[in-house]
Amino acid sequence: MAHEGIQDPKLPILSQQLLLSVAEEIKMPLLKIARLAEYNSLAAAADRHEADNVIRATAESALHLIDNYILGVRLALEPQIFDAESVSVSSVLYDSCQQLDALAKSYGVGLEIDIAGKFGSVTANRKGLQAALVSLGASLIEALPALESSQLKLQLATHKTRYGVVAGVYSDTPQVSAQAIRSGRKLQQNTRQPFIGMSHNSGAGIFVADTLLRSMNLKLMTSRHHKKFGIGTVLQLNNQLQLV
Repeated sequence: MAHEGIQDPKLPILSQQLLLSVAEEIKMPLLKIARLAEYNSLAAAADRHEADNVIRATAESALHLIDNYILGVRLALEPQIFDAESVSVSSVLYDSCQQLDALAKSYGVGLEIDIAGKFGSVTANRKGLQAALVSLGASLIEALPALESSQLKLQLATHKTRYGVVAGVYSDTPQVSAQAIRSGRKLQQNTRQPFIGMSHNSGAGIFVADTLLRSMNLKLMTSRHHKKFGIGTVLQLNNQLQLV
């Protein structure tokens, strides 16, 4: 499997650009909620129920983004209170999938999990790792419907390489690439849609995930998994718990 690091040491962990990206990102769900609420007041009962589900999923996604941004800030400022622990990657993927389920349904995106083998536990901060995967997943869920070449499916997956255990989110669209991420970082300060060709929004979830991972001394990386294109990170096995 190919992986390419997209870490940029010149970028500060906490930046005004990241805060601006988050602010831009939450404007869209708030606008969507307002329009749906207006529609709801005039819709039939069955349509109101569907709109209510979309409103709930949209609001929860916006709250998750804010919570994950706050967690990234806390991880950077107070790393001592977020100790690394022994973490089951498959368990984190499952919980992340559950957290993304309502948002995916509201966008008509299918979710699935693929665990390519049995691995031991890895060393990570579970809360931070899950927040990073959920942030990445939400960004791709919102981007997929606008990508004509993409199937509306997102896969949360893990596999083992010589570098460690990879955990990430994947789709069939080749627009998810290291070049797109590098370009997005350069354009972050100058445009509201930095990930040209990959996402129509600010990509705040990707930037938040990057901040979370760097706060845990991990790297956001592009990755391939069973011919799918994605973004994730490489985790190290907890050698203390491995059988010799």
